Amino acid sequence: MSNNPKQRSALGRGLSALLESSDTDVTSKSGAVTASAQGVVGGVAQLPLDQIEPNPFQPRTEFKAEELNELAQSIKEQGIIQPITVRKMGYDKFQIISGERRFRASKLAGATTIPAYIRVANDQGMLEMALVENIQRQELNPLDIAISYKRLIDECSLTQEELSERVGKNRTTVTNFMRLLKLPPEIQIALRDNKITMGHARALVGIEDIGEQLLVFKEILQKQLTVRDVETLARETGGKKNTTSKSTKGNETLSFEYAKIQKVLSNHFEANVQLQRKSNGSGKISIPFSNDQDLNRILELLNY
Repeated sequence: MSNNPKQRSALGRGLSALLESSDTDVTSKSGAVTASAQGVVGGVAQLPLDQIEPNPFQPRTEFKAEELNELAQSIKEQGIIQPITVRKMGYDKFQIISGERRFRASKLAGATTIPAYIRVANDQGMLEMALVENIQRQELNPLDIAISYKRLIDECSLTQEELSERVGKNRTTVTNFMRLLKLPPEIQIALRDNKITMGHARALVGIEDIGEQLLVFKEILQKQLTVRDVETLARETGGKKNTTSKSTKGNETLSFEYAKIQKVLSNHFEANVQLQRKSNGSGKISIPFSNDQDLNRILELLNY
């Protein structure tokens, strides 16, 4: 974390406070890019697109082509409504702090320049600024928000309390988002692709057993379950603890390799398969079924 008290104070009040501060505005110092921007705190300069490079700390990992094309068409017709924000890297060289989507769409629209606020920020400050700015965007996917929260904690050495202050959210909200990262990859991808909602994901987090999580997840997709339906199923499981790596009655704790096999079998049979292995190499595989129809389904998968 930066030890600059002015920067910490600005971030604590939100990103807008930082961007409006004259202490971070290169246009108020010598070497301003254009005469029109000189001496204006928060002034906007038209920068050539070929002098701007993307932000290496960009939290958003995907930019949908269809949405970029729509924005590009809007830019052709109306221009850029909201300037991007960049930091000065050197002579005629700038790096995006926020607004990469607008930057990409402007290129698609055939523009040669783009309006930009010009700021100065070190790498640490830039990462915080980019993450906080992206988190505050309403259309950001819940998974992207969770990843951004984790990056702020891991890469900026923030506690959850400090993080909640940075993003203006209470600590419970921050915790709920970060818990999403504990879900299996299949469920995280579905959340990212808007196949399930944040409410569905939060309910699934309440199911501790991974096999049960995946079973309920598949039911959400197949039966279009509501959030309330999933919450009911989560309560019915009793928040079962994950048994993929627990030892029972003399069985050894499953290694990562065997736990992975157990998970693969659970996915294949769509059941909470249990693999037990003793130290002498013996063991057993149990496949539960709920009724005769479920048993027949499993037997078909076994080609019986």
